[in-house]
Amino acid sequence: MKQKSPWAWVPSLYFAEGIPYVVVMTLAVIMYKKLEISNTDIALYTSWLYLPWVIKPFWSPVVDVLKSKRWWIVTMQLLIGAGLAGIAFTIPTTFFFQSTLAFFWLLAFSSATHDIAADGFYMFGMDESKQAYFIGIRSTFYRLAMIAGQGLLVYLAGQLEEMTLFGNQEPSIPLAWSLTFYIITGMFLVFALYHKFALPHPEEDQNKEVKSLSEVMSDFGKTFTTFFTKKDIWLIMGLLLTYRLGESQLVKMASPFLLDSREVGGLGLTTSQVGIVYGTIGVIFLTIGGILGGLVVSRKGLKYWLWPMVFAINLPNLVYVYLSYVLPESFVMVSISVAIEQFGYGFGFTAYMLYQIYVSEGEHKTAHFAFCTGLMALGMMVPGMISGWVQEMIGYQHFFIWVILCTIPSFIMVKLIKVDPTFGIKKK
Repeated sequence: MKQKSPWAWVPSLYFAEGIPYVVVMTLAVIMYKKLEISNTDIALYTSWLYLPWVIKPFWSPVVDVLKSKRWWIVTMQLLIGAGLAGIAFTIPTTFFFQSTLAFFWLLAFSSATHDIAADGFYMFGMDESKQAYFIGIRSTFYRLAMIAGQGLLVYLAGQLEEMTLFGNQEPSIPLAWSLTFYIITGMFLVFALYHKFALPHPEEDQNKEVKSLSEVMSDFGKTFTTFFTKKDIWLIMGLLLTYRLGESQLVKMASPFLLDSREVGGLGLTTSQVGIVYGTIGVIFLTIGGILGGLVVSRKGLKYWLWPMVFAINLPNLVYVYLSYVLPESFVMVSISVAIEQFGYGFGFTAYMLYQIYVSEGEHKTAHFAFCTGLMALGMMVPGMISGWVQEMIGYQHFFIWVILCTIPSFIMVKLIKVDPTFGIKKK
């Protein structure tokens, strides 16, 4: 049987993995803001959507046992399409908030399950040398999905908002967002159909060793116990939960701040402008920061760069304090400020990801890394839930000062943890 080139499926698979995550985490916030939901409700309910990624490690054994990874990928892409169609269909209704949230839940669970299957299939679909070669390519296409989701799709929704559709006298915001979600639905039906034929049929995925669910859960119990009895586990958990304590709240309120009118302390940008500044320029600088972070750590190691990186992820949040007090009318000034903050986030996030790899080393490193990513998602979910309420209580200016104060625990945890000075240095 002819071997399929990874070029035929790796880029499209990871682009498809990125889109629903961005839709749930970013597009939902912007859409609800434009549909006049309060910041308190937006932050609370969209933060709950992190939950599938928090508990992802607990149902990954089921994905391992039932069916093939290939089956899970195609099925989840169809379910994601169904969730997107449900959102598109119910946006124009009077009960849109409750109904779209239900479909966003379906989208979130399907997306998190798709992540498990895609990452597993990546290891089955090619040998180790190709896995190493394509790691950068898969990351690139995941980043491109972020630009497409936060940038192009938001820009498209903004353009549709400004049009008079189907003879309407006034532009219809619900209709504009409904059409945007129908377009994403079509995209996912194409993905599912394409991957049905384009994904290879690796023997390891088809003829895998079949274990009973009780055996799998027993293995899971061992990996769970070995993770939570690690030396310094409380320090490890402390860093994983606090490293992004400030950023987790900022990221929920950044888009509402950019969109809100100047009368209530926002910058009054249009939806399309937010698509450009936050979803395109911001993501590009986030990516550059991440690439540079990886390069410098490979030369001097994680321990050497840990302090510069914790400063990088936290101090640029000060640009939002500046923006909230000055309220500049220059789009260029706003773009530069967001670019600085996102570059720092990308650069500083490198240390966070590498620390998770560092503490996962050992016999069960794949499962332990999954626990780390679950704790990482929990560290985003819980602070994010209260961020809208805090902002509405104290206003944007004081909220961004609060975000700066929330960065203090991450500095304390970085001071307390221990890291091997050689970890992360590229071996010659």
